[in-house]
Amino acid sequence: MSAADIAAHEAASYVRRPRKVLATSPAGHPRGSRPAEELARQFRDHGVPATVVQDIRTDRFLIVEEAGS
Repeated sequence: MSAADIAAHEAASYVRRPRKVLATSPAGHPRGSRPAEELARQFRDHGVPATVVQDIRTDRFLIVEEAGS
């Protein structure tokens, strides 16, 4: 398969590659997700593509590298 075929297959797949967790923040923080969003912004300001997702199982916000990075 070509690189384009592989990329299309992965984009359509329900199974996602594991993402690197850069930092975590408690979901029960009084300011909600804002501390996690601020951490993600700091990573982005330093050239690391980061986004925030919530891990329901652990009740934490995870700052992870954006997919495809």
